[in-house]
Amino acid sequence: MGTQAPPQSFSSQKEKDDGGRTQQEKSIDDWLPINSSRKAKWWYSAFHNVTAMVGAGVLGLPYAMSELGWGPGIAVMILSWIITLYTLWQMVEMHEMVPGKRFDRYHELGQHVFGERLGLWLVVPQQLAVEVSLNIIYMVTGGQSLKKFHDVICDGNCKDFKLSYFIMIFASIHFVLSQLPNFNSISAVSLAAAIMSVSYSTIAWGASLDKGKGADVDYHLRATTTPGKVFGFLGGLGDVAFAYSGHNVVLEIQSTIPSTPEKPSKKAMWKGAFVAYVIVAICYFPVTFVGYWAFGSGVDENILITLSKPKWLIALANMFVVIHVIGSYQIYAMPVFDMIETVLVKKLWFAPSLKLRLIARSVYVAFTMFVGITFPFFGGLLSFFGGLAFSPTTYFLPCIMWLKVYKPKRFGLSWFINWICIVIGVLLLILGPIGGLRQIILSATTYKFYE
Repeated sequence: MGTQAPPQSFSSQKEKDDGGRTQQEKSIDDWLPINSSRKAKWWYSAFHNVTAMVGAGVLGLPYAMSELGWGPGIAVMILSWIITLYTLWQMVEMHEMVPGKRFDRYHELGQHVFGERLGLWLVVPQQLAVEVSLNIIYMVTGGQSLKKFHDVICDGNCKDFKLSYFIMIFASIHFVLSQLPNFNSISAVSLAAAIMSVSYSTIAWGASLDKGKGADVDYHLRATTTPGKVFGFLGGLGDVAFAYSGHNVVLEIQSTIPSTPEKPSKKAMWKGAFVAYVIVAICYFPVTFVGYWAFGSGVDENILITLSKPKWLIALANMFVVIHVIGSYQIYAMPVFDMIETVLVKKLWFAPSLKLRLIARSVYVAFTMFVGITFPFFGGLLSFFGGLAFSPTTYFLPCIMWLKVYKPKRFGLSWFINWICIVIGVLLLILGPIGGLRQIILSATTYKFYE
């Protein structure tokens, strides 16, 4: 995998920089993806956050509405947008809360707040669960959208290929793109992905609006039995939690922005993040509400599958999804690459090299492809991982850190707001995976592997 070397083999220079690092440690840090470039502008933050946030989740939101109903669905959507905007602001503020130090990674912030060992074990498993599960889901989404594009264009006149083949085609792109070294090097990919997200979201709600409400559309909860309605409601909560999952790469994105005492990175980061959240609202709310209005409880778990006409527009929208999830995959894979390469060069003492990066990242892409091909239960994956992994890192972990670090006045406004977010996040953590797990089990009973 690379030349293994003793700790002192990279450099004979022992002088330490202002941060207390040896020249060897600095050269390793500069090679790692998260630290290697700090030249981003505020708009990089905007489109990176749009790419991270808007993705597979928005296509499942009308389906989540069919499980929640009009009243609860609208309330959950709006409340989630407000809560996650607030927790995003908290993370941006905490990035440089210690003068002269930047918490470039989510787990570094966790270690500062909870202690070296506890912080690592609290954050890293959750962050990895989010990023790896998202990469698997994006593999499935990319393959499904490629297949939908193929089916719409061919209109029954071409040979039918298995979904597995389309996931492989989608994965082949990432074997190449994954060799880009850091966040700034994937800026063009991320920008294209952000534009595509707005484009296919507009097509989704625009085509739904153009179709209009059908005569047989109803808005009853899609399940007919009481247990089905309960599990469906819980699954809908998980779907919404999944849609607001961008916090797991916020600090890593902010780490790419330059910072000085006079002009801290949080100003540019918050400007870009707020613009991103406005774009998220423009994408999410029309797709969710117009899509549910047009199709009611009959909407599919991916609204672009429900839409069939005009064919050329639906084919175009599915190709936009493919381009977007290419960027989203890279955004979420970069922190994983950083963790893998950190372990390899700092713990196992492999020498930083192109060969090491090629092998490590290719193995990861192959792993997510294999799991995506084996378990392509798209809807169930959304709600299961949405509740289990995304709600802690997005809804309440930032609030717990905020309370522990800043210690707002007990029973004051800030104290109450944070505890409300924590309670809602914990409820999502407990309830969301239940509905998703049931849906996965139901899908598995009829699914044939590698079909």
